[in-house]
Amino acid sequence: MQLLTLFDNHNRPINYLRLAVTDRCNLRCFYCMPEEGIHYLLRKELLTFEEIHRLVSLMASMGITKVRLTGGEPFVRTDLMKLIRSIVEIPGIQDLHLTTNGILTSAFIPELKKLGIASVNLSLDTLDRERFKTITRRDEFEPVMKTLDQLLKQEIPVKINAVVMDGKNTDDILPLIELTRNHKVDVRFIEEMPFNGEGSHYPVLNWTYKKIVRYIQEHHPGLQKIHDAANSTSYNYTIPGYTGTIGVIAAFSRTFCGTCNRIRLTAQGVLKTCLYDNGVLDIKTLLRSGATDDEIREKLLYAFRHRAQDGFEAEAKRSDHLPVHESMSTIGG
Repeated sequence: MQLLTLFDNHNRPINYLRLAVTDRCNLRCFYCMPEEGIHYLLRKELLTFEEIHRLVSLMASMGITKVRLTGGEPFVRTDLMKLIRSIVEIPGIQDLHLTTNGILTSAFIPELKKLGIASVNLSLDTLDRERFKTITRRDEFEPVMKTLDQLLKQEIPVKINAVVMDGKNTDDILPLIELTRNHKVDVRFIEEMPFNGEGSHYPVLNWTYKKIVRYIQEHHPGLQKIHDAANSTSYNYTIPGYTGTIGVIAAFSRTFCGTCNRIRLTAQGVLKTCLYDNGVLDIKTLLRSGATDDEIREKLLYAFRHRAQDGFEAEAKRSDHLPVHESMSTIGG
């Protein structure tokens, strides 16, 4: 199959789809949603697996080669493995990735390995059980650590995503880094964003990506910058003698927009060409109104040709004219 290259209006290639399969989650993380949770979608409001397969197949024919399944928590959705088995068979999809909180994941890791899952991003903001309970508002630390252990044993590439929260888990930065001493794992520290269903928790962001890097350097003066892969969202580092790597993601500062190659599809079937827009195309309605593949393709191409240059422009052009506030669980991680 001859691979196509899809470009946006800023000549950036688009080959990466982040696909939320549900907005439901079994945690209530401080940085993602209010303690009481959010108003979840009804089952009929979610894209069906058949609709997802059709859409991914269509996007693969246009140039999408990489798919990441997100949520909410993907494994909260019944029969997720059925969807995964389906997607890995789609011509043109070269890499299937998964983002998970790890609570329900460990039992599926052997099959994920057999299916050739390219990597797993594990959300883990602390290695302290009590702080885990405080941040997530749930006592689920043990199953998450079991998942991490199984991923390492199966030698599935794993990235640990830790959101850095002022007054919550900054004491966990160094312990998380220690995981890279003896394990081939990439620990990534992420600036906190206002996607929590409430809006920004702070008047200003204290723990910017620059401060995170300075903090690590203060405790590891030998920290070395390494090559950032094409389209990388993280600045990447290593400590001499350590097995794994460290990444710092400027998610709020938005320094990586110039090389962004990703689009998002929310659980309700809305296309986002930028994390900070509030949706540019209702694909679910197109699918359910009988639109042909060619008609959907044209709508997608139009959206790609009118993509915001960066997250600041996308936020300024939001159709609701409101600051970003929705939960990351609704958007798709």
